[in-house]
Amino acid sequence: MTQAQALSALKTGANVFLTGEPGAGKTYVLSEYIAWLEAAGLTVAVTASTGIAATHVGGMTIHSWSGIGVRDTLTRYDLDQITQKEKLVKRFARAHVLVIDEISMLDGTVLDMVDLVLKTARQSSEAFGGLQVVLVGDFFQLPPVTKQGQMMRYAFQSRAWEHARPLCCYLTEQWRHEDEMLSGLLSAIRRGEVEEEHYTLLSEQTDIAYEGVVPTRLYTHNADVDAVNLEQLKGLGGYGRTFTMTSKGSRPMIESLMRNCLSPETLHLKEDAMVMCTKNNFESGYVNGTLGRVVGFDADDGFPEIETAAGRRITMRPVDWEVQDEGKVLAAVTQVPLRLAWAITVHKSQGMSLDAAEVDLTRAFVYGQGYVALSRVRTLAGLRVLGVGATALTVDPRVIEQDTRFRAASADLEATLDEQGEVEIEKIQELFVTGNGGKVPVAGASTTSRREAVAARLKKESTTERTRQLAAAGKTVDEIAAERGLAASTIYGHLEELIMEGALDVGVVAVVLGGRFDLAQAQADFARAAAVKGDVALKPLFEYLDEQYDYNYLRVLRALHRQVAA
Repeated sequence: MTQAQALSALKTGANVFLTGEPGAGKTYVLSEYIAWLEAAGLTVAVTASTGIAATHVGGMTIHSWSGIGVRDTLTRYDLDQITQKEKLVKRFARAHVLVIDEISMLDGTVLDMVDLVLKTARQSSEAFGGLQVVLVGDFFQLPPVTKQGQMMRYAFQSRAWEHARPLCCYLTEQWRHEDEMLSGLLSAIRRGEVEEEHYTLLSEQTDIAYEGVVPTRLYTHNADVDAVNLEQLKGLGGYGRTFTMTSKGSRPMIESLMRNCLSPETLHLKEDAMVMCTKNNFESGYVNGTLGRVVGFDADDGFPEIETAAGRRITMRPVDWEVQDEGKVLAAVTQVPLRLAWAITVHKSQGMSLDAAEVDLTRAFVYGQGYVALSRVRTLAGLRVLGVGATALTVDPRVIEQDTRFRAASADLEATLDEQGEVEIEKIQELFVTGNGGKVPVAGASTTSRREAVAARLKKESTTERTRQLAAAGKTVDEIAAERGLAASTIYGHLEELIMEGALDVGVVAVVLGGRFDLAQAQADFARAAAVKGDVALKPLFEYLDEQYDYNYLRVLRALHRQVAA
């Protein structure tokens, strides 16, 4: 499924599970949707399963937002206590949409508790008290952490998930990995089909191909990370500089931010120290996971200057990490967005895109750790493997089985969206917004810096532009899909967008379609059908043309038809 299709499904107000492989653009789609909701005047509660994940999305943990805190169970007394708190009841009543990020790390028992609290507080028997719930994540990544002796349940195994019946939007585009061999390895892990050749491939990753770049070592235990970073920093000699975190707002929330912020409360740096950026700042040229080396300190304000792996010099000035609720900042901490980067835990690396990494998986002890570690880098050229344990590349069979269902459900949803047609979907979206007292935003309008930031990334890394280049070089849909490791349906979606933008002429389209049909005749057939059935919904056109052209081909024909009409 493309990002545009997923965004369209989200805007209908249906409950949604937004998933896809690392680098597929889940964060981008979520940010776009949040921006759209805010522009529409709707209130969205942005939460995450863990404190670290919550700092990434600028929200709070679902445990804090829902009032359940650290409880493992929810007694009748607990439920009464929570639902009698005026602050919480007002929070629940004002919300229209609840987002839970990194859903893979949320135990199903906790999701059931949140569901029960919302049903009770909002006095509704609907799932989550009638809120639209958006669950975001990838179950192949780190699983929930449970106490010893406690049985773990994935969120998709919960009663709340079953009641909510979320639509599955499985993103298939790939933005992070530029290496077919790496993508193939990760896909094999997801299918549970790792073979000897994959272990051989990893055993050959002994060198980093980038000159002057020291890879970040990924470990499974904090003790290893602390020891490596401390030893390396001491080895540089000298005194360096120290940067201390400042804060404002609610004390409990400040303490939570400090615990979960990837930048430490006290940051010690020296010249030549290897560092990692801990926040996204597209305008300044760094993202969460960008590696660099401290090359000095600014003469005016003393802030560190780094040189990235790409050779860019950046002065790293303090930024804020915030906890927001309904647009109001409840707490914030301010620190230079750096941490020492000789080593980091696999757990803290989730969500990052690293330029280079050194991985030690000899002590991987839970499902998903190996997969998360290997999926942090963009190419095998940026990967060095120190060791691989016997269970490092294993994933939970329950997740593999469920993933097959998710993919099938997403494909069904794609077909439904095509059959429904743009006009009908827009009507549903409008009913969702106006039914909650909002106003549908004007197309293309944006009122949030969040949208502008992710749009800048999209412009820089446009996956559609890459398809255009390959099409212009004379490659067919199947060849482009194979080269990029994407589904053919994704490439057809790119073609549709490019045609509507006027970026592909008919001659190139004819070549990229691979001569499946005489394109001129197919266009004439489509025009004839559209004159009778219109060009909004594809299903009537598909049937009118005796199922001669499949839905993907019809999407391209529709784009050509509209482009001519325009």
